[in-house]
Amino acid sequence: MKLYGLQKTSLLDYPGHLSAILFTGGCNFNCPYCHNSDLLHPAGLVPLDHDEIFAFLKKRSSLLEGVVITGGEPTLMPDLPLLIQEIHQLGLKVKLDTNGSRPDVLKALIGSAEAEPVDASAPTRPDYIAMDVKAAFPDYFKAAGTEVAEQTICESIRLIMHAGIPYEFRTTVVKELHTLSSFHHLGEMLKGADCCFLQTFQDGETVNQPGLHAFSPEEMEKAAEILQLYIAHVKIR
Repeated sequence: MKLYGLQKTSLLDYPGHLSAILFTGGCNFNCPYCHNSDLLHPAGLVPLDHDEIFAFLKKRSSLLEGVVITGGEPTLMPDLPLLIQEIHQLGLKVKLDTNGSRPDVLKALIGSAEAEPVDASAPTRPDYIAMDVKAAFPDYFKAAGTEVAEQTICESIRLIMHAGIPYEFRTTVVKELHTLSSFHHLGEMLKGADCCFLQTFQDGETVNQPGLHAFSPEEMEKAAEILQLYIAHVKIR
């Protein structure tokens, strides 16, 4: 179980819960706007000590309410189910961040959308899922930095929407990757979803590709108005 980062406290990453954040290593996407570019190929990084991480979580379990598993892409980690189970054994909730590229892993964790009944108490079942929906097709590859099958992304969206788990979809908006008209297509992909967040791109030294730009506040509002035609709640971060 290789974890490459620990943020001890966050009030923002797990809605409504004080949480710690665990960072997995490795990703099958290469998003130009990624702020965790050092985790894309972590071969030169030394994993954190597993026992020390869980000693900290156990010590803080009376204060923390949950743990966010992010990355990198957590669904690439073979022992992700074990990690979720270990966190649950501490009495903490789990929020899983994912790019939705491995619906088979999501299905194994949360159960099939058609399964009757779904075991809501399964120890490997996350308590909250956040999926990054990079862009609308056919331009998804530009935002993901690699070719991605539309069927794969849409299957993950469907699984999450029908899992009976609180969730959010989110899109980081970048002027070089998105147009206002493309949000109609994005809305069709997410039609019927409970919640979607539009995240304003923030530049920085660790961004994967320099020279990217954010939408203006006015453009972000227009994008949100378009998505509200398809999605119940659309918010800007």
